Amino acid sequence: MIKRSADATDRAWALLGGDPALTAAVGYGGPDARTLPSPLPVGEFARATVAVCALAAAELSTVRRGGGTLPRVTVDDGAVATAFVSERLLRVDGRAVGTFAPLSRFWRSADGWVRTHANYPHHRARLLAALGIADAADEDALVARVTAALAERRAEDVEEAAYAAGALAVAVRTPGDWARHPQGAAVARRPLLSLDRIAGGPVRRPERGPAAHGLRVLDLTRVIAGPVATRTLALLGADVLRIDTPELPESQDAHDDTGFGKRSALLDLGRAADRATFEELLAAADVVVTGYRPGALDRHGLSAEALAERRPGLVIGQLSAWGTYGPWGGRRGFDSLVQAACGIAVTEAAPDGTPGALPAQALDHGTGYLLAAAVLRALTDQCAGGGTHLARFALAQTAAWLTGGGTGGRDTGEPSGTYEPGEWLREADGPLGRVRFAGSPVRFAGGPADWSRTPGRWGTDEPKWN
Repeated sequence: MIKRSADATDRAWALLGGDPALTAAVGYGGPDARTLPSPLPVGEFARATVAVCALAAAELSTVRRGGGTLPRVTVDDGAVATAFVSERLLRVDGRAVGTFAPLSRFWRSADGWVRTHANYPHHRARLLAALGIADAADEDALVARVTAALAERRAEDVEEAAYAAGALAVAVRTPGDWARHPQGAAVARRPLLSLDRIAGGPVRRPERGPAAHGLRVLDLTRVIAGPVATRTLALLGADVLRIDTPELPESQDAHDDTGFGKRSALLDLGRAADRATFEELLAAADVVVTGYRPGALDRHGLSAEALAERRPGLVIGQLSAWGTYGPWGGRRGFDSLVQAACGIAVTEAAPDGTPGALPAQALDHGTGYLLAAAVLRALTDQCAGGGTHLARFALAQTAAWLTGGGTGGRDTGEPSGTYEPGEWLREADGPLGRVRFAGSPVRFAGGPADWSRTPGRWGTDEPKWN
């Protein structure tokens, strides 16, 4: 059995404001194999993010039952690794879901490499517009034209042209390049996360039941990190209602992976009737989680300050790619782009120098579990002191914690054997058919073993609380 360090768990728990004595309730186990192989301590990082999430759930469960002994938390490396690649393992009636589109990849530039993200149709269109290339039905021919266009341009020129067009592309940088970049320097001055009481609010009366049972969560997130956080809250019993605009398409495949336990509805906040419905939902919400680029929702009165004024006692979770500060504070981003910009792609490069990637979209998944942990910790604190609480995360800050030593020591000893995810996969029938999925790694004694429902069709539920 691998000897596992608890350093990363202790450090993350301290940043969440948790009682350090409680980490003694966490036990580690799992296969004697390296489950997330990488030059970076990805396994240690993933384990820690799940550990603090499960510990926060166990802590809140203890408060809600009126005290007593904290339930034992179990972190299984096999369950963690399987969950961190959940989107790759998901099957719906035997069909694998989509991952990256053809224009989402690394490309050679005139002076290095560029990483693009064009999974959504609007991002694809903007990328082609930034490059001055017309779309085409022949995907191979289109890729060839993009390849030729990028080969003639400097990576940072592509990065800026894409930003100006609302597209997504970044230059692949070394860790040193990122440290010298103004945004990298700004990120380096920030902690992994912030969790603050930003306004007053009533003391929360803890309801009897599992960790998040009966709590109402408005989910205004997309893709992986935010939806993983709210998927976890749904596992713990929360009524999670995801709200999207009908103007912005979503991938059903993406929702198939992160929609467990949730409902999904569409509201256009620019329409008076839909806005009134949203305000009714907000008035009864306990938690609001947002995952759009900083400032994108402010015009709808959904900044943290506006939410705190209109709904005292909320727990607000905010997630962005680059943070709310620095020259990139308002930019869009995804896990793959953050890996490329901050030096991880170079650290993971192939022997021939081709940029690589972490063995999982670990920044997304890890940040998702940390965000869920922060929400749970804030709910626990509200039971004693009330208040309106704000948790802020950025994928770039998570990357800095992973690459900068925040995760503590690596595994010691030499793992043997082969990790196979089958033991940690589940199957269930639901609205979409027969679904094979990764079980949740968030486990504690007496806690839920699975979600109450498999995903349905995105955007087809009624916008109302259960």
